[in-house]
Amino acid sequence: MSDERTVLFVCVENACRSLMAEAFFGREAPKGWSGRSAGTEPAPSPNPRTAPMLKEVGLSMPTHPPRRLTEEMAQEADRIILMGCLDRPSCPAFLYPRVDEDWELPDPGPLPDAGFRSVRDEIGRRVGELVRRL
Repeated sequence: MSDERTVLFVCVENACRSLMAEAFFGREAPKGWSGRSAGTEPAPSPNPRTAPMLKEVGLSMPTHPPRRLTEEMAQEADRIILMGCLDRPSCPAFLYPRVDEDWELPDPGPLPDAGFRSVRDEIGRRVGELVRRL
């Protein structure tokens, strides 16, 4: 059994916000911690702007495609951070009692590049705060 602890980042599509949070956390994670991400309604592929936006800040995309949140993922996570999906019908009931924080960030997908960058930068800031608290 691994002693590694996990933060699970959850959004709707696992195409932008949660992938970016996983990438930021991967760079800053304290010893013994790792990050994962998933979506309640995963997209077929990441948003095409996510990788270039991460590259602008020296990060690479996580290597997995968008994936569906499972109850097992939630049970195994030590911390669960929502990007802003608790108000959607797709948010599964098993997730509600386990959520540690909901960052309530807008989906950057439909935003212009400046808005996408703003959400990305806010995710980076919040991941930094989370890392300091762990």
